[in-house]
Amino acid sequence: MLIVLPPSEGKTRPQAGPPLDLAALSSPRLTRTREQLLNALVRLSTTKRAAEVLGLGPQQADDIVRNARLREEPTAPAIEVYTGVLYGELDWSGLDEDARERGRSSLAIASALFGLVRPHDLIPAYRMSGSVTLPRLGTVASRWKPVLPAALVDLADGELVLDLRSGTYVALGQAPAGSVTMRVLTEKDGKRSIVSHSNKATKGRIVRRLLTEGVEAKDAESLADALRDLGWTVEASGPARLDVVLR
Repeated sequence: MLIVLPPSEGKTRPQAGPPLDLAALSSPRLTRTREQLLNALVRLSTTKRAAEVLGLGPQQADDIVRNARLREEPTAPAIEVYTGVLYGELDWSGLDEDARERGRSSLAIASALFGLVRPHDLIPAYRMSGSVTLPRLGTVASRWKPVLPAALVDLADGELVLDLRSGTYVALGQAPAGSVTMRVLTEKDGKRSIVSHSNKATKGRIVRRLLTEGVEAKDAESLADALRDLGWTVEASGPARLDVVLR
């Protein structure tokens, strides 16, 4: 099973590590697009328009400075660079080696800059969301749509894909046919809604349990059964979406 995670806007800057080597990243069919986007982001980040185009405020000025020197910035494994609620609950460093080995083979992380990365891919901390429109290149989505779906097919290698990306990152490239998506619904007083923090935290906990328990699923039904066995309330919401209900 391939689990596709969303990225995080915030990232932990590596304190040491080799400079970025695009040729060493997984999914080499994405290298050309990565190079185009990297060049455009570095170039943009040396201009006065960077904050406006990237949607950043004065408190993110240091991020723009780092963007401008991304080729020289230190790198670390992607799973250590991405932060936020989902990654905090996944708690990669707290997993045992067996679970981390499963994660290295079954996790992929969506990225506006790199398209997809695996946990072990060495990347720098960068700042660019999937909704950005870059000068001369256009939208990030327009660059990834022609190439990202095939990369996802390659990584899935015929296995089930659990696609946990947000809408912004799904727009970069559709997952293979038969992939499963997931919503986390919080139920209160009989009404259900998506609460951002609970949604991200629960997905992080679910991924952690899937890795620690070594869960494999071939379709939405078997995945739902596995999650129920692990204690979650799960409902099918169509043939390719599961709803996890928190009460």
